[in-house]
Amino acid sequence: MSASTAHDIFSAEWLALREELDARSRSHRLTGLAADWLNQHPTPHGIVDLGSGSGSNLGFLAPRLPGLQRWRLVDHDARLLVHARRRGALLRDSAGARIELETHCRSLSPMDRALLADADLVVASALFDLMSRAWVESLVAACAGHGQALLLSLSVDGDWAFLDHQGARVEESEDIAVRTLFQTHQHRDKGLGPALGGEAPAVLASTLLAAGFRVESDAAPWHLAAGDAAQRGLAEALVTGWHDAAIEQTPTQAARLGAWRDRRLADIDAGELGVTVGHRDLFAWPAARG
Repeated sequence: MSASTAHDIFSAEWLALREELDARSRSHRLTGLAADWLNQHPTPHGIVDLGSGSGSNLGFLAPRLPGLQRWRLVDHDARLLVHARRRGALLRDSAGARIELETHCRSLSPMDRALLADADLVVASALFDLMSRAWVESLVAACAGHGQALLLSLSVDGDWAFLDHQGARVEESEDIAVRTLFQTHQHRDKGLGPALGGEAPAVLASTLLAAGFRVESDAAPWHLAAGDAAQRGLAEALVTGWHDAAIEQTPTQAARLGAWRDRRLADIDAGELGVTVGHRDLFAWPAARG
């Protein structure tokens, strides 16, 4: 969700572009803590994936978590859930057993506590920048009531920058201006309430701590190296998304912003610049469970 406009936030093409980089960036340490949590509970392990999309979170986690696993995938897009069901049919848990899978096509707002019933672990990926503070508070209260843990991956923190060949940040005044516009745009209502945008990781952590959870968090930044042809399409999509968001914030600056976009796309195409995008992963569990 880091760079998409409201129109294409959930597109299959965008999700496919980012999936490999997501898997490379996310915290394996926190995935291990989630596995340890499940090992403390009898099987089958109930896992709910909120905003599951085409199943990339499922695909990453299922082979790394202990079984037997019963997954409940929730998303508003029936087409993406078709992809997720196909993926789930091929997946095995860490012991090689098939997973069980059900899907629910519905909006996440308002939060429906019934969706979390019988789960040991609630997971979500690249979701919370889109959600409201009130929705997060409702989710956390529900998980606290059920005694559930949460593994929340790849929440954008609002930071992004270009990188040179040595991996150092490259920031000109126009880059900073566009980033500021993009960060403001992130807070627009995406249909789920006033969005948290880059504040999502901090709001998640503070809300969970206030509700009595223990919280572990790791940085999970994207790094797209300058000259990496395999990641060029994603880098170009990021720049285009930042530009489009900035235009929505200041339509009168279309010419200036278009010139910025074209210059940065040319820099990426020439292999002169890469991109970094800040994300954080978080694992939280009820303090009473140790």
